[in-house]
Amino acid sequence: MEIEPDTKDWTWVLRRRCDECGVEAGAEDPSTVPALVRDAVGRWEAVLRRPDVAVRPDPATWSPLEYAAHVRDVFRIFDQRLRLMLDEDEPTFPNWDQDAAAVAQAYGEQDPAVVGEELAAAGAAVAGAFAAVPRDRWQRRGLRGNGAEFTVLTLAQYFVHDVLHHLHDVRG
Repeated sequence: MEIEPDTKDWTWVLRRRCDECGVEAGAEDPSTVPALVRDAVGRWEAVLRRPDVAVRPDPATWSPLEYAAHVRDVFRIFDQRLRLMLDEDEPTFPNWDQDAAAVAQAYGEQDPAVVGEELAAAGAAVAGAFAAVPRDRWQRRGLRGNGAEFTVLTLAQYFVHDVLHHLHDVRG
């Protein structure tokens, strides 16, 4: 069975606590992101050492390896989006189809050790990028291709939820 693409609009996590994972993204700001990412990287590295890391819990759910590869790419995408927001006035982010990326890059067939190294490097980069954002730049804006508007502040919040929610998905 193929994984059904996620078409939900998750921007609601900016307004309320996620009942599924418990993350209250709206309480975060860019200054909290570096520590959260560093902690998450360590937790993801532990997940990637599991002997069953490549096993899907059911045919319709990604394996922990697939989730880790996705989070690695989330780190990269949000690093790019943050830099665009800081370098350009109201940029529109290039579209990223996470489900197509998972298939095209064969997330479930990747080497867990390599994914761990890449996830750690991408996590360090995005943590450093958020750490460097001055408070007076938190309201800079950017747009997703579907028109959803983010500020650096709300991008940080949305990002934190994504990373921590997927740790919840894999019991990390």
